Amino acid sequence: MSTTIGSFIAGGIAACGAVTVTHSFETVKIRLQLQGELQAKSDAPKLYRGVFHGVRVIYQNEGMKGLLRGLSCAYIYQMTLNGCRLGFYDPIRTHVNSLVLDRDLAHASDARVKQYQSLPINIFSGATSGILGAAAGSPFFLVKTRLQSYSPFLPVGTQHKYRNAWDGLSQIYKAEGVRGLYRGVGPAMVRTGFGSSVQLPTYFLAKRRLVSWFDMPDGAPLHLLSSAASGVVVCIVMHPPDTVMSRMYNQTGNLYSGAFDCLFRTVKTEGILAVYKGFFAHLARILPHTILTLSLAEQTMKLMWRFEERALGIPDKLKVA
Repeated sequence: MSTTIGSFIAGGIAACGAVTVTHSFETVKIRLQLQGELQAKSDAPKLYRGVFHGVRVIYQNEGMKGLLRGLSCAYIYQMTLNGCRLGFYDPIRTHVNSLVLDRDLAHASDARVKQYQSLPINIFSGATSGILGAAAGSPFFLVKTRLQSYSPFLPVGTQHKYRNAWDGLSQIYKAEGVRGLYRGVGPAMVRTGFGSSVQLPTYFLAKRRLVSWFDMPDGAPLHLLSSAASGVVVCIVMHPPDTVMSRMYNQTGNLYSGAFDCLFRTVKTEGILAVYKGFFAHLARILPHTILTLSLAEQTMKLMWRFEERALGIPDKLKVA
């Protein structure tokens, strides 16, 4: 159990710890997704030939600075996204449970309502919490994408030269206003909705099955295996809209009129598998990221419980399961 605020803080802290470890793979993934944009496969240059080749050439030419471009934006985005995703998931789930079981919202804190499990409700709760986080953090993901795609040595896609995250936000706002800061927010919400709709439901489903089938005790091994299962499913479901989002974020002007135009032109020019460009770099990022985020969140929430009980004196009946 934890309060919504406790879950929000725990989710944000856990995600920041995870992104510190996995950010370099995210940089490679974005450059692979932008490589050969709207070019036939035979004409497209292959500056980055895979996950480890990408890490190597970026490090050789740009050092750790190149691999960690946009990390400050990633921290802010992860605090926002995963804070919302982990903080709002259970309150949304229990309130929808209450609505379904009792046709009102007044019983959301009842033990019977909290324990009720419905896959459609869990998916809806995960998607909704993720969409809220994606919308709130979209400007930071936009700048992060542009910072990571920039390379003075091996450029791919449109290049944006920002000194840092705040310079990027300032330049975009001056040139395009608030609308420019929210460029690509639609695909970002779809992408995160897809990922969030399966991340937590898959995690909790895997956790329950491992306990039921193998009688695994609650602890680090259970959290790690459940997180790994969740990470694989998330990557498969989320990568196509992630590719569209990266291209929408990185464009200047109106290269694409919208998400469907981007998807259609990408598939038409580069083939259907183009939407899975950078998949293994994404998997290399999201698998440890999901494991670290969900496992660290479990541990961080335990610390939050102790803090709430000792420092704030919050009784169990006011907490959310």
